[in-house]
Amino acid sequence: MIRRIVLATAAVAALSLPVHAEGDAEKGETVFKKCRACHAVGEGAKNKVGPALNGVVGRTAGTAPDFKYSKAMIEAGEGGMVWTNDTLAQYLTDPRGFIPKNKMAFAGLKKDEDVQNVIAYLDQFSE
Repeated sequence: MIRRIVLATAAVAALSLPVHAEGDAEKGETVFKKCRACHAVGEGAKNKVGPALNGVVGRTAGTAPDFKYSKAMIEAGEGGMVWTNDTLAQYLTDPRGFIPKNKMAFAGLKKDEDVQNVIAYLDQFSE
């Protein structure tokens, strides 16, 4: 019985660990140019219209320091949403559909490959 509890606990812990994106980070850097008007990432990145994205993979939604989030994004984080590869993929595809009433004006990335590549690029700044 104890062995089952330990194995179940280990399985849950493993599921909560960030999984590295399967995309191409180099290609993702190119796609990220669409995001640079509102977001910064990398050394010295600061908040702009959108939050700086250093450390976004694995971070609770709506919690980047010194950024004024929409009520919808704060509530998503308070509800336990964490930016994983899966949640980022859904958000980047349809930001307003995934979190209605958030402030991000971008319509979303339409190609799955672009989404995975951007996540791989952002993942480099989340370790």
